Amino acid sequence: MSWTNERVELLKKLWGDGLSASQIAGELGGVTRNAVIGKVHRLGLSGRAKSTSTSAKPRRPRTSTVSNSPVPKKPTPQPQTFGATALKADISPVSIIEAKPALEPIAELVVPISQRASILTLTERTCKWPIGDPATDNFYFCGRQSDPSVPYCAHHCKVAYQPVADRRRDRKVVARAG
Repeated sequence: MSWTNERVELLKKLWGDGLSASQIAGELGGVTRNAVIGKVHRLGLSGRAKSTSTSAKPRRPRTSTVSNSPVPKKPTPQPQTFGATALKADISPVSIIEAKPALEPIAELVVPISQRASILTLTERTCKWPIGDPATDNFYFCGRQSDPSVPYCAHHCKVAYQPVADRRRDRKVVARAG
């Protein structure tokens, strides 16, 4: 179904008459309610005429059953302060304290070809640090000697394991920044 000029004009007329998107979709045929809503938004149509069913007779003000007593007011709605739809506080930016970089950055380790290991040559005492993309032919593991208690050599242990105090400090810096 395509939006021909005639169908668009009919859509505009029905929208102006106050019909719902479902009713317009039924009148046009071959189009969904969501398609009608989308076209209305793309055309920038707004301001609908009130249908006769929605314009009811004006309401009378509430009267209290007890004379001389004021009509109790409804409590004013309070903003929601919890949950996914809660109002978010307008927080002004806080100056960020940057973490001091490590005294010396850990340089990339160059592994000689003779020490490189494949998945088939790994043992309990070889470093299992993956290097490269596993989908390529030049992928390998570090293969240097490691302690039996850890899977990596001393160099890759420094990269893989951070002291707890450093991780907590880094988390605090990130939390302040966010």
